Amino acid sequence: MSSITTSAIETPARRSVEKTCDDLAIVVLTAVALIAGLTFRDYGLGWDDYTHAEYADLLLRMYGSGFKDTGALSFANLYMYGGGFDMAAALLHKVIPLELFETRRLLGAVVGVIGLAVTWRLGRRVGGPLAGLAALLLLALCPTFYGHMFMNPKDAPFAVAMVILLMGLVRLVEEYPAASPRTILIVGFGAGLSLGCRVLGGLALIYAAVGFLPLLLEEVREQGLREAAYRFAHAVYVLLPGLIFGYLVMGLIWPWSIMEPGHPLEAVTYFSHFFEKPWKEMFDGALVSVPDMPWSYLPTLFALQLPEVLLGLLIAAVVMSLMSLSRADVAARRKTILLMLTLAATLPLVVAMVKRPALYNGIRHFIFVIPPMAVLAGFAFARTMDWLGEKRRSWQPVALAVFTFGLLLPLSEMIRLHPYQYTHFNHIAGTVRGADELFMLDYWGLALKQASDGLREQLIERQEIPPQNGKWKVAVCGPQRPAQVALGPDFTIGWDSQSADFAMTLGEFYCKGLTAPVMVEIKRDDVVFARVYDIRGRSISSLLAIPAP
Repeated sequence: MSSITTSAIETPARRSVEKTCDDLAIVVLTAVALIAGLTFRDYGLGWDDYTHAEYADLLLRMYGSGFKDTGALSFANLYMYGGGFDMAAALLHKVIPLELFETRRLLGAVVGVIGLAVTWRLGRRVGGPLAGLAALLLLALCPTFYGHMFMNPKDAPFAVAMVILLMGLVRLVEEYPAASPRTILIVGFGAGLSLGCRVLGGLALIYAAVGFLPLLLEEVREQGLREAAYRFAHAVYVLLPGLIFGYLVMGLIWPWSIMEPGHPLEAVTYFSHFFEKPWKEMFDGALVSVPDMPWSYLPTLFALQLPEVLLGLLIAAVVMSLMSLSRADVAARRKTILLMLTLAATLPLVVAMVKRPALYNGIRHFIFVIPPMAVLAGFAFARTMDWLGEKRRSWQPVALAVFTFGLLLPLSEMIRLHPYQYTHFNHIAGTVRGADELFMLDYWGLALKQASDGLREQLIERQEIPPQNGKWKVAVCGPQRPAQVALGPDFTIGWDSQSADFAMTLGEFYCKGLTAPVMVEIKRDDVVFARVYDIRGRSISSLLAIPAP
């Protein structure tokens, strides 16, 4: 009678906790969506936006012409990337009353929220409702991910596509060997989206091949080699329709990839070598050529840019995952899931550290490892809370308080940095103030939007009118086309500082600090992100602090 009573009390209580976690997750997603909807216009354009918009037009023109106009298949090097996000933004722009680049920012926010939702569901599936909620919070309050989801047309959508594929692979493990139609669809859709965004999506094949080993080895032990092989073949056979669907999805958003069977491999070869004229970037206080970045580039930046709470829980989760491989009391399916997630979070970094490809723009090319990192960290937090509930219940509030404080640290930085969350450095690095002289911050030049807005406001306030030709001349040290879009038709932009009225410069190492009146200054945490100078009547030979490459 006592045990029945205890069960009757504990089960509703546990369900109440689970429902609370799920309700809080919905609240978090809603809050992020609302904030994104109110602020997406704040994010400026980067180096790649204008070119990606051109790529979208070429792709849509190709489809509209019945593949007669094939300019998209040789445009810059973008034909080796998928254009799904770019086409979706261009089509959305036709039906909503927003400017094209505002539409791109809004769509980026929508895709980012989808990624948060999938990460929540994946974390919940792996570790329960608390793990799902923790994973969602850790990803939503990861400034690098949050900032990039607004303004990165390649890496952020790729990260979302990869977490969708991971969701499909985890479901596949749980249902092995007879995957449900929904799982088959998710795997195929995720694979098609991932490869259609970047050919690097093929890494998921390694996650699956290595990750499935614990499950396959147990199958051989329990079922025998012949039966295990039959079950594996059946699983692959059932998955084939999904993979065919994925191939079609890949072809739709990356048409060049299916023009010839070898094109995806050609893209792998192309991107395995640096394909541009080398330049130098600031890393750890030194100017380093991007093909010569040290092996420590990624681990250093991940350690200094991810929130401290995410780093700590991630390390704990990786240790738990690797230790579980040798434990007999952990089910093979659980080992496989944890191993796949651990590979998804760490293998790309390990490969880059060993192969040492050209590295630049911080960790933006590796954003796709952050969602699985968040899932693992959420799992570690939930396991810790469960263990404390069994062994040290009085410590649970302490752990929860530490976790909450750990989330408040990046939240406060995200508010202070807005809309430059992607430049975040954690307190280990001394925030952006400590990182300013050592690393690049606004490498994508987003601050030129606020600088442009400030310049226009200053001219209106001073009631100044343009010269006789009707346009102000602005010399820009930073991305030129985004500056032109931000300034509008009353301005002409370029590098020529000798005939310009104003100079607009980023706060990066390659732009000079000029001895001229400062009209606009964009700062965060006492760090200059951009300035606008009045250089009328002054002789400014160049805006560059270093010789042009």
